[in-house]
Amino acid sequence: MSQTLVIAEKPSVAKSIAAVLGAGNRKDGYLEGDGYLVSWCVGHLVELADASAYGEQYAKWTLSDLPILPQKWKYTVSPGTKKQFDILKQLMGREDVASIVEATDAGREGELIFRLVYEQARCKKKIERLWISSMEDSAIREGFSHLQPSTDYDSLYQAALCRARADWLVGINATRLYSCLYHRTLNIGRVMTPTLALIVKREADIAAFRPVPFYTVALALPGFAAAGERLEDEAQARNIMEACAAAEAAAVKTVERREKAEKPPALYDLTTLQREANRLLGFTAQQTLDYLQSLYEKKLTTYPRTDSRYLTSDMADSLPVLVNVTAKAMPFAAGVPISCDPGQVINDSKVSDHHAIIPTKGIRETDLSSLPAGERSLLSLIAARLLCAVGQPHAFAETAVSMECAGYNFKAKGRAVLHPGWKELDGRYRETLKSKPDPDREKEEKSLPLLEEGQELEVISASVKEGKTSPPGHFTEDTLLSAMETAGAGEMPEDVERKGLGTPATRAGILEKLIKVGFVERKKVKKAVHLIPTQEGAALITILPEQIQSPSMTAEWEHQLKEIEKGKTEPEAFLAQIAAMLKELSKSREVVENADALFPVSRESVGKCPRCGGPVVEIKKGFVCDNRSCGFAIWKESRFFTAKKKKLTPELASALLKDGRAKLPGCYSEKTGKTYDAVVVLDDDGGQYVNFKLEFEGGKGK
Repeated sequence: MSQTLVIAEKPSVAKSIAAVLGAGNRKDGYLEGDGYLVSWCVGHLVELADASAYGEQYAKWTLSDLPILPQKWKYTVSPGTKKQFDILKQLMGREDVASIVEATDAGREGELIFRLVYEQARCKKKIERLWISSMEDSAIREGFSHLQPSTDYDSLYQAALCRARADWLVGINATRLYSCLYHRTLNIGRVMTPTLALIVKREADIAAFRPVPFYTVALALPGFAAAGERLEDEAQARNIMEACAAAEAAAVKTVERREKAEKPPALYDLTTLQREANRLLGFTAQQTLDYLQSLYEKKLTTYPRTDSRYLTSDMADSLPVLVNVTAKAMPFAAGVPISCDPGQVINDSKVSDHHAIIPTKGIRETDLSSLPAGERSLLSLIAARLLCAVGQPHAFAETAVSMECAGYNFKAKGRAVLHPGWKELDGRYRETLKSKPDPDREKEEKSLPLLEEGQELEVISASVKEGKTSPPGHFTEDTLLSAMETAGAGEMPEDVERKGLGTPATRAGILEKLIKVGFVERKKVKKAVHLIPTQEGAALITILPEQIQSPSMTAEWEHQLKEIEKGKTEPEAFLAQIAAMLKELSKSREVVENADALFPVSRESVGKCPRCGGPVVEIKKGFVCDNRSCGFAIWKESRFFTAKKKKLTPELASALLKDGRAKLPGCYSEKTGKTYDAVVVLDDDGGQYVNFKLEFEGGKGK
């Protein structure tokens, strides 16, 4: 009997697929049954090989070897995941396996994960693609009944390959180049570094900002207040205040009343969900993605890594049922009339690979109270957005009044709610939050009394309110994600799809890496958590040329990857641009003056590194190059010294680094038990370990 091999991205997803297909027999690394073998990858089983795979010389970081531009790309299987790769390779090679279903996540990275395993295993069997946006049983069945040829996704794979190779090229070459130039590890990434540049620039703008005072005259009138125009001259403002205080009345000049409606918000894509979850729930972008991935695998929400905020027309008929199921599952919706207008959230032209993030009908059969708190909070946020998005518009009457007092003009605005619409549900949801968000500006605008043109009103009092212009705000994850999403947009034609830095699927990881490598830190200020560059992060942007740190250039690259995905741009042309830039950078090798002041050594140096010229500092276990990428180290517990019962002191290390040799009196002989005097010589060939040898009087050595 022929078998169909199904390969998912994660064991949990494979288990859900196997349950639908009837593959219930558990084997080592896969499930079997009813004509199917269902197995899984574990993240990226196959990855681009390190630079050293292209030549032994690349094991050591040197400027003369740059740029490293592979002609034929090499891949490697991670030792930690080799067992699962071998299982997949064996399953692909089985004679009874007639075809393979690619069931990795339906996106760029999922495509890459599967294809690299398929190619590394040298498999030639037919592939069909499972492309679904939900892990519900019905969605899985529907997906298997409409499997698509893998060739339909060849361009997606090419875009994924280009993304990975571009990241490798920039990461390997730029990191080595600037680490060697500045004698310390400087992690540089194709997307990470321009993102850091955004943060550093924002802090520079804040530091350079000088507040400008301004003054506004306010009138207290019966039942409301009116304000004059903003003034820079305090004396002028006080003169107006005194004139108005002396006046008997203010005259109404115009009254404009307009009925308006505020449309419901669009559904969430990943980035807008991460932004909102950061603002309302305090989640980091990575936390939101992790919670969302778990909810997806539990069949409670749809596919996480989407950049679409709309649904497709084939979902219109089932949407009212989903809305009712969602409303019944959410306590905040109890007692609120629920409406559903599918037309507000359906737009086929604005859906790319996956539709917006919404709950699934699975919430009907799930005890939501049993979910972890983070997942439960995120699910409530997604549910609230669905109920609001299909709800009725928020209708209100806005009144704008202009008036005159003592010859000066004043204005007042007010609004009255005519029909709460979707904002009633939104307000009910927000009341459930532990940390209440700041009230909307609209709620602060009270309704005005009934006024008529020509009417005169008593001036109860007049006052001057002083204010100051505000600097730009520190980035939070909410505002930084927005900046990453729109980077470069102003420099492109309107009909071009948004570029931005990274993709919805990768932005959270980029932020976490910036923090992990020490370029950015989170600082909590009151309710907000700000993203602040560290001294080293700011220094890195100071010394890097525009090509490496430019958000616009990186956003342009992201746009080209999208064009490759559509088959409109050749992968070779894209990678040629990257290679050309790296060649130019490697030629220039300009070093910023006084760079030592930008990167101060935190520990006292005992000498100069013989490999890269960087400072060697003492740590608990030995003496290491402060440039972590260099790898030079002399260990205190080295067998060479301990066998001779000698201690590697800072003085001895310093002499070895300065002269390459040092006197070593009183060495213990394991053979004779006696001691002897010798000279220890530093014998470093650039390998993983530093070697030593002894020399004696008369030139003999060992």
